[in-house]
Amino acid sequence: MPGDQVCLGRKRPLPSCPNPLFLQWLTELRDSAKEKGMKTQYVYQKAINSLKKYPLPLKNGKEAKILQNFGDGICKILDERLQKHYRENGSDAPIQLTSHTSNMASSKQMDEPQKKLSGNLGEHMKRTQIEGRKEKGTRKKREYVPQKRSGGYAVLLTLYRHTQMPGSKGFMFRNELQTEAQPLCEKSFTVPDLGCKYTAWSSVSTLVQKDLLVKTHNPARYSLTDQGLALAERLDSEETGMTKEHVEQKSEEENSHDGPDVVDLTLEEEDDDDNEEQEEKEKASRCSKSSERPTTALSVNQARGLLSETDPKGESQTLETGRTAMGWHLPPGSYDIVLCVDFVETTGGSSGRKQELAKELQRNAVTFDIRKLNVGDFLWVAREKVTPVPGQLRPPVGRELVLDYIIERKRMDDLCGSIIDGRFREQKFRLKRCGLRKPIYLVEECGSAAAHLSIPESTLQQAIVNTQVVDGFFVKRVQDVKESAAYLTIMTRYLQKLYQNCTLFYRSRELEGDREDEMENTANLSCSLMAFTEFNFGAVKNKCQTVREVFARQLMQISGVSGDKAAAVLEHYSTVSSLLQAYDQCSNETVKEKLLSSIKYGKLKRNLGPALSRTIYQLYCTCGPLS
Repeated sequence: MPGDQVCLGRKRPLPSCPNPLFLQWLTELRDSAKEKGMKTQYVYQKAINSLKKYPLPLKNGKEAKILQNFGDGICKILDERLQKHYRENGSDAPIQLTSHTSNMASSKQMDEPQKKLSGNLGEHMKRTQIEGRKEKGTRKKREYVPQKRSGGYAVLLTLYRHTQMPGSKGFMFRNELQTEAQPLCEKSFTVPDLGCKYTAWSSVSTLVQKDLLVKTHNPARYSLTDQGLALAERLDSEETGMTKEHVEQKSEEENSHDGPDVVDLTLEEEDDDDNEEQEEKEKASRCSKSSERPTTALSVNQARGLLSETDPKGESQTLETGRTAMGWHLPPGSYDIVLCVDFVETTGGSSGRKQELAKELQRNAVTFDIRKLNVGDFLWVAREKVTPVPGQLRPPVGRELVLDYIIERKRMDDLCGSIIDGRFREQKFRLKRCGLRKPIYLVEECGSAAAHLSIPESTLQQAIVNTQVVDGFFVKRVQDVKESAAYLTIMTRYLQKLYQNCTLFYRSRELEGDREDEMENTANLSCSLMAFTEFNFGAVKNKCQTVREVFARQLMQISGVSGDKAAAVLEHYSTVSSLLQAYDQCSNETVKEKLLSSIKYGKLKRNLGPALSRTIYQLYCTCGPLS
């Protein structure tokens, strides 16, 4: 190709930034943030990249707002530095680079400082570019290590120590993990700090992203990965190492004392030993007294098989075993009984009538708290008494256990609407499954509005009777809001008296499974209660459901299938797949249609019957439309 000319020569240098002062200041801000370990260094770096790409000079920081990654904060900082620059160097001091075609007629007094400034800035830019390239080439990814006493630190240590325990299951549920990790963390796992929406539990998502933690199953189970196990082991060794050093230091200080001091110390230690022996005797006497009461810790622990050994005299072991197995407890006098009111009962709709309930409770001097309840309208919690900490704005958050009483309030017009749209049956089903043993229906008359209901009064009365007789709910009927408030007041005072001498123990539904009915027959579990957070989370209406739960909801859509009947079917066939396999093993159509007819349901143990069995068979085994 002889006609083509090949241009040889040096590569044309890239044009320098026309705003060198702004670039220098942003670079200083980035370096300062980097030295302090602040994340704003990345914000400044993005602003630097945008400024380098911009080809025009800027007069002030306000003009830089048109650039990407320049917010009000950065522009304000640039303007402040620019004013300082003008004060030090005069109002005519240059802030931009001069081009080769700049005005050559300017005086030498203005030209020389400008050249000097541009030369210094050019050298500084080259130096920062070279350092940046070196950093990019040699930068290594830092290992993530959570800060001491942070949420991630506490979670890793707790899971590691749990895995080291003999007989450990290798994972922990959310509630037990929060409870055991809380002493290792400075912030709360459940309540955010003032003006912040994040809790210590928010760091768990970071641990999952860093591949230190694995979250599986529903309800969620948390376990350590191999990488997380290694990091947690290192953190635990550092923690125990610091503790050993502290103990050794203390022992050295004791040994460094003179003779008389050593004698005095041993005497004090002997006195302490005597005091400890007296305390152990008092504990043992308290345990033997508490074993006589059925509602105390030992009876609950014996029902659960937690205490396996007794001494020759027949006296039970101390409460330490119970504490370890049950998690935590609230002794008598350390908690208050508080009525919790669903916020729907005080807001929206007929606001005048709903506000009247809260006013009546206040007149009756009832301690109540308005919050969101995922099931029921009223319940009671035992709230731990806490003392304010000096220097802190808010007192520590007290733990809460839910008492076994929950109330669903229904006006007659609301009852009519819930029967029509199907909420009535669903609400009763959810109340049975919520984990509280004594559900109550509070039925309130609606006065003259009862004459305009779309369902006959006899149908409503039958529904109320069925709720009490068939579903086993306690039904309380009242005339108006004042009577409802009076009933809540009486119940609150009754529960305060009932639980005033009880030690309340925390129990987790996740760990118990379906053994609850068996244990009710062997012991009184009135002092073994769920935490409010676990209860409310487990009662969420639209949470993720298992295949078994979806199958139960499908069955309950069939006319004539109640919650008891669906539960009876699930005892034999827990999923649709197992039911279809049973149908496939049947010899003929007649046997298939009668497969479920002999299943017993309810307290009376009646059969499902051939008609319902045939309907369920046709639903799941008919390819075309049902006849």
